[in-house]
Amino acid sequence: MRSITYLASGLPIALAATSGQFDVLSLNVAGLPALFNGNDVPGDKTVNSEELGRKFSEYDYDVIHMQEDFNYHAHIYKTDTHPYRTATSGGAGFGQGLNTVSNFPWVDFDRVKWATCSDASGADCLTPKGFTTMRVRLDEGVYVDFYNLHTDAGSQAQDVQARGANLQQLADYIGTNSAGNAVLVFGDTNARYTNNENIRVFSTEQGMTNPWVQLILNGVEPPQGIPAWVCDNPTTNNTCETVDKIFYRGSRSVELSATFWSYVGSKFLLDGHILSDHNPIASNFTWTLSNSLRQSDLFGGPHGTWFNDLASLPSSSTGQNKPSKIVLSGGNRLDSVGLTLASGQTTTHGGNGGTTTELTLGPNEYWTQTQLCQDKYNGHTRIFSLKATTSTGNTISAGKTTSDCKNFSAPAGWQIVGLYGRDGDEVDELGFIYAPQQ
Repeated sequence: MRSITYLASGLPIALAATSGQFDVLSLNVAGLPALFNGNDVPGDKTVNSEELGRKFSEYDYDVIHMQEDFNYHAHIYKTDTHPYRTATSGGAGFGQGLNTVSNFPWVDFDRVKWATCSDASGADCLTPKGFTTMRVRLDEGVYVDFYNLHTDAGSQAQDVQARGANLQQLADYIGTNSAGNAVLVFGDTNARYTNNENIRVFSTEQGMTNPWVQLILNGVEPPQGIPAWVCDNPTTNNTCETVDKIFYRGSRSVELSATFWSYVGSKFLLDGHILSDHNPIASNFTWTLSNSLRQSDLFGGPHGTWFNDLASLPSSSTGQNKPSKIVLSGGNRLDSVGLTLASGQTTTHGGNGGTTTELTLGPNEYWTQTQLCQDKYNGHTRIFSLKATTSTGNTISAGKTTSDCKNFSAPAGWQIVGLYGRDGDEVDELGFIYAPQQ
């Protein structure tokens, strides 16, 4: 049993760090080969790219999304010092041009290609443009899903149609793969509110907020159909509109709030000239943990289908909403894990295999501790075993233990009431949702 140290306030230290802050930057770095696209940017692209890396290090934004990071990628990374960085997917014609540098680690990184593209105004189909996704870990159990995107460019009807399909594809992906999660989307959307495009899909379908609209425009979106609010480069006019956007939302376990938004092009100059044809945009956020629901770290591999009980959990976890039974199935690995509430509501994650075992909880008994073990099966990391321990010392387990295990403990006075992670025919990745016992 771990030792708990208490503060003068009476709160255990495990519950004391309940908030934090971070900042982000989005910049299309104009990394197409100079032979094909000079971007009307003065200077040598190699020199400019190395200066961008120096600026990234100097200003030390916590998470930086880059677009068009193609053929000069190595020069940016040569001078950038962020500890976490995505590996390039290749130059123009081969890679996405999407990369991220960060002060925070992440899990579940993936690259997704757009299902629709158009060459009506350029060569958008020449390279596999799309979006990236990653779960950035801000603190223990505090994850935010970060998406970086670069949609189809151009103004022809086919371009507009493809771009709308791109934005809808990402919104749909978030609806499935970030269900219940806090989310940040930022990058080059190639879309404006003033145009007849569905840039609003993140707000209307995924409950997200644009901090530019929220903080600069007092919550009023620019109307469609009016002339574009064109920006200089660089600009000090935050009310003009570029195609680079940020959207965000919190979750039931972590509240996100935007506290700042601005164009910051004046920070990214070399001898007075711009380093990219895009204005970089920056935003600051605070995060605050909920008093009623918290999450553990994740453990396992980035495979299977995302699930999260946060969206369906009752507002209280007492009385009829208290977990009354733990149900596990396993054999060589953990096949499934589930919880039954006193009301009879049941959630189960994983497949249909294995031998089932159950543990019924007493009226004042709570699931408080867990050991998970992982290993590889068919080249994929999966959860091989789970051992649950209750507040009264009862245990239940399934699967086979390995040498790679991790212990989870609910904060003092809290209990495990739900699950989140990835599954398929077995359990690939798992984390726990905590709520107060009373």
